[in-house]
Amino acid sequence: MTTRDQISIGSQSILWVAGVGVGLLTLAFVLGVQVGKQSAALRRPLQKGVEEELKDLPEPLVDQLKIFEGDGPDKLVPTPKVDATAPPRDEAKPEPKPAETGGAWTLQLVATADPAEAKRVADKAKAAGFATTTLKDKGQVKVRLAKPADRAAMDKAAAKLTKAGMKPFAVKVE
Repeated sequence: MTTRDQISIGSQSILWVAGVGVGLLTLAFVLGVQVGKQSAALRRPLQKGVEEELKDLPEPLVDQLKIFEGDGPDKLVPTPKVDATAPPRDEAKPEPKPAETGGAWTLQLVATADPAEAKRVADKAKAAGFATTTLKDKGQVKVRLAKPADRAAMDKAAAKLTKAGMKPFAVKVE
């Protein structure tokens, strides 16, 4: 008869191999869960902000019914689009104080940390016929009208810019 080589495995070796196997399985499971979470997050659509949800709301019923106030279907009364995110307008404008009206004023169109947003607003103002200047102040990019004028002229320009869809405000030039 032939003799065979015998391999003896001790109980410590069996426990060590089982422990390493359990550790590797646990690591594979945790990594799989993390990869699954990240891939699910990439597939999920971006959540809308509150402002975007308000823009999606339908116009108020009164504004929807205004289109039927014309002489017939061929002469409908157009209604302007309502911006639900805009604060309510007060029709009564406060009179400027005499001390406020003196000096040079300009209109600031936006103050943002995003240079791309500032460029977009500057391009929109340029398309409306206004020259702008951009300045950086305390981490903000500010877009203002390039030519200062008196307060009355700036108020007229502000009305035009508001009709163009912007929200300018007067700033005293120092």
